[in-house]
Amino acid sequence: MVYLNFTDLSEEAQNRLLENSKIDVERKFGDSIRKYVTKNYTCFETMIEEEALRNLYSYKFIFNI
Repeated sequence: MVYLNFTDLSEEAQNRLLENSKIDVERKFGDSIRKYVTKNYTCFETMIEEEALRNLYSYKFIFNI
């Protein structure tokens, strides 16, 4: 069995997975994050990016070799 970390992937793969994760986080938690951003005067894009990075480690990666 091969175990890979997110940082072991190519830059192109990392960027693609990060974009998918951002879309997933915004779809799931977008309203909650918007409320938090409004209340605490922070940047929405920064919050989405931070949550997307955390979300990546909940993914299970499957590779065909």
